[in-house]
Amino acid sequence: MPSENTPTRAGLVAIVGRPNVGKSTLTNALVGDKVSIVTPKPQTTRHRIVGVLTRRNLQIGLVDTPGLHRDDGRALNRVLNETATASLAGVDAVLMVVEAGQWRDDDERVLQRLARQPVPVGLLVNKVDRLANPSAALPFMQECAARHDFAFIVPGCARSGDNLEPIVDELDARMPAGEFLFPADEISDRSLRFLVAEIVREKLMLALQQELPYALAVAVESYVEDAHGHSIHAVIWVARPSHKGMVIGRGGKVLKQVGSAARRELLARLDGAVDLRLWVKVREGWTDSEAAVRELGH
Repeated sequence: MPSENTPTRAGLVAIVGRPNVGKSTLTNALVGDKVSIVTPKPQTTRHRIVGVLTRRNLQIGLVDTPGLHRDDGRALNRVLNETATASLAGVDAVLMVVEAGQWRDDDERVLQRLARQPVPVGLLVNKVDRLANPSAALPFMQECAARHDFAFIVPGCARSGDNLEPIVDELDARMPAGEFLFPADEISDRSLRFLVAEIVREKLMLALQQELPYALAVAVESYVEDAHGHSIHAVIWVARPSHKGMVIGRGGKVLKQVGSAARRELLARLDGAVDLRLWVKVREGWTDSEAAVRELGH
């Protein structure tokens, strides 16, 4: 609980960057709990998710966003880029994330979108643990500083949590005075129902290969909690009839694997038993239809 004698500060910080630079891993590390799913595959994050970091008289809403990337014409990619861009509105600061030693065209595109932001823009040089020579981080940071007048630049590693405290300190100094935006014991603005669908999608992305994970969506159709535990029915939507068999797998092997992995994580997070049932349905070409993309929750 906030101290009664010290004014509270609270604000929103958009975490932006190209796909797969560690934005969701960073959000989870700063919050201290899993609020965004994480996989090695780009474009895992599809939604605007706010992770809530609360410390005494400070609260920061960390707005995790889809990775900004080159639009390849698919409706899903357009909507993800729109979501990421819209998440910049109304924030008090922006934290751009790049991978240490790598400045790509997509990083430059992200920076161009941030150039006119009216709020401070800081930079996390992430994954410094992957550099063969740690001293190479300094010249790369100098290169980044020459590209833009960042409010601050901090090297760190979201995966291990190394050197993330300076990020909190820098953001703390830029949060406005005001009441907390979320209850002090809340860690996300998203519902448990949403988290369940995301956990199932995470396990699908880890189990499936190549492009198939990007043509999947998960919707929880029924969630009942009672004295016996949690009864959850979810639908996995695929874009082609041929994808259905791939998600189910021979003898139902893949679907059973995904269901078991999701159930184990839900058991660890929820009180009581978990009865998770999954179905696979086809909605042809949904990734190319903006109406279908939005209807499926993106």
